Amino acid sequence: MSTKRVTPAHQGFLNRWSLESLARLLRVAAGLAVAGMVLSACSSATEIWDKVTQKDDTFVDEPAEKLYNEGLFLTNEKRDPKGGAKKFEEVDRQHPYSDLARKSLLMSAYAYYQANDYDSCIGAATRYVTLHPGSPDAAYAQYLIAASHYDQIPDVTRDQGRTEKAIAALEEVVRKYPTSEYAVSAKAKLEAARDQLAGREMNVGRYYMKKRNYTAAINRFKTVVTQYQTTRHVEEALARLTEAYMAIGIVSEAQTAAAVLGHNFPDSPWYKDAYNLVKSGGVEPSENEGSYISRAFKKLGLG
Repeated sequence: MSTKRVTPAHQGFLNRWSLESLARLLRVAAGLAVAGMVLSACSSATEIWDKVTQKDDTFVDEPAEKLYNEGLFLTNEKRDPKGGAKKFEEVDRQHPYSDLARKSLLMSAYAYYQANDYDSCIGAATRYVTLHPGSPDAAYAQYLIAASHYDQIPDVTRDQGRTEKAIAALEEVVRKYPTSEYAVSAKAKLEAARDQLAGREMNVGRYYMKKRNYTAAINRFKTVVTQYQTTRHVEEALARLTEAYMAIGIVSEAQTAAAVLGHNFPDSPWYKDAYNLVKSGGVEPSENEGSYISRAFKKLGLG
């Protein structure tokens, strides 16, 4: 089974918990030694068997530490994260009120993420955040939710509902845990996700331009200019607005789009195209500061 490369954002979480796992292994070994002495003192094998097989609600099949460490081994050493996730779930099922149940819930989310089982990861991580919002690892659980949505972002020709979910979850990481080690990675993914949405708008806008449906095209390029000014698509969007507004005779908006493009991206090849286009109409790029185009950039201090 192919698994993901462990990135720095995930490695920090694993490093913290590896030391705890070692301590647990030592406790398990000590516990097994004690259990061996107790069993040797029993009067007969029959009594032992009766104790093991009796129907007692307090009886559990395996110790929490054993299940937990088996889960770690399967996930990290055997590269079988789904098998590891099942072990972590058993900790929660058999020992629901233990400290390891809490840790196992988050580890199961991580294991499912490594196995590309995103829905299961989101389910486990969401449950962790709900049950343990004050935990130091709640930030990581929220990051797993965001990363699971992000890894499923489709190409720009398809519906971008998953991208919107990724953005919402990534913004939650940045808003709730701004000083966490996951905020930096979340911000980078956030920019990429926004770029994807802008790309979707551009793709549809170009389609309308080919159909000479300039009003519909303008609405798409306007979205990029007003909502996604920091993406790589904004230069083309301004140039396309120049083209579309010139085509329908709204010259002042075409001039503004070209002027804002030239002011913010003077070396852009898109500006050369926009400049030549307005010049061919007998005018120069000129910014109308009352235009939504100008206001959108001034709002970010870019105008």
